[in-house]
Amino acid sequence: MEFWTIFPIVILFVLFFLKVPVAYSMLISSAVYFLFGPNAMDITLIVQKMVAAMSSFVYLAIPFFVAAGVIFNYAGITRRLMNLADMLVGHMTGGLGHVNIVLSTLMGGLSGSANADAAMETKMLVPEMERLGYSKPFSCVVTAASSCITPIIPPGIILILYSSVSDVSIAKMFYAGYLPGLVMMAALLLLTSIISKKRHYKPSRVERVTVIDFARALKDAIWALLVPFGIVLGLRFGMFTPTEAGAICIVYSIIIGVFFYKELKIHHIKPIIKESVEATAGVMFILAGAKAFSAFLTWERLPMILSEFIISNISSQWMFMLIVNILLIVVGCFFDGGAAMILLGPLLVPAAAAMGVNLVHFGIIICINLTIAGITPPFGSQMFVTTSIAGVKIEDYAKESLPYIGVLILIMLVMAYVPNIIMFIPNLLS
Repeated sequence: MEFWTIFPIVILFVLFFLKVPVAYSMLISSAVYFLFGPNAMDITLIVQKMVAAMSSFVYLAIPFFVAAGVIFNYAGITRRLMNLADMLVGHMTGGLGHVNIVLSTLMGGLSGSANADAAMETKMLVPEMERLGYSKPFSCVVTAASSCITPIIPPGIILILYSSVSDVSIAKMFYAGYLPGLVMMAALLLLTSIISKKRHYKPSRVERVTVIDFARALKDAIWALLVPFGIVLGLRFGMFTPTEAGAICIVYSIIIGVFFYKELKIHHIKPIIKESVEATAGVMFILAGAKAFSAFLTWERLPMILSEFIISNISSQWMFMLIVNILLIVVGCFFDGGAAMILLGPLLVPAAAAMGVNLVHFGIIICINLTIAGITPPFGSQMFVTTSIAGVKIEDYAKESLPYIGVLILIMLVMAYVPNIIMFIPNLLS
């Protein structure tokens, strides 16, 4: 390869290992190429290309769903979901570990962000788990691992990003996310139960819930549980687009918080706007950097080169999926999931299409893989979120994380080679 094909990539990794934020690393390496490389152009043109790339209607879904997730917290919906999760699994050995996992699954249709879910549950559940005798590193690992479920259950932001880079229907990606998310939940519950029994971790409640208490908790949380079902039904019958679904979620959460739960107040407006803007800006800034770097990749024809290499040297879908999964786990340990998706999506999707891989199935595998990478040492984003909030050493986290990472990778590989698990609901609704 020529010098200017390699040089920006070298700069990118040098900056990253110098702990320059990912967005800045991608912007700087792209700027070097477009300002001094063989295709040099005016800096204003680069900025215009970035702005134009971020002006897609699809990306409006990100601030909508981010804001909806923030409002759910202030409206009291999150607390009611946690209470419902405790009613369901709190009586089991290791009860709060199970509550942690079930809550992440319930939150999937609300927050859509692994890091947001990890941060929230670390603050809410890790201190309580520690009080009941759970080790703090174990509590962090359960929280980080369970957060892998959240973005897979619609409306996960990473599902939206994949749709934007692959030109695959967001609705189909949403349909495909539910069953894999439930399978991941079941696997994590089983592993947590085994570990909790060995360590004699206590349940959060001594007795099983009565039918009356469960019915009361279900009634209290029913408005939140209607969100994911409402999204699926609305998309299925063409009532709204995925982007419009985000706006509808905001209106719905405000109505529930003000008129039904009566916990959403006027003074919450300022912190809701602040948190929504900060979270959205972080995601969009990374996307802007990734878009600039993707422009460099496209200009140098790297996606085409990679596709041609794969087609020429890999003869089976089985081997292709194995290589892609290894690549994603490695890259995902160093990059934020959204940035990795924007970077690798344009490279891998054409190759997958050329190999005859179903792009909806392929997208879910990529999304699961990148969320697993987020809990994997040494640079996983969910790992950093949970350990920094709880004050846990990375080495202690790493020891506890191995069984959870192993189980999630196993589940991912099973779904990679048994596509009907992922495609069951999309095929049913198509």
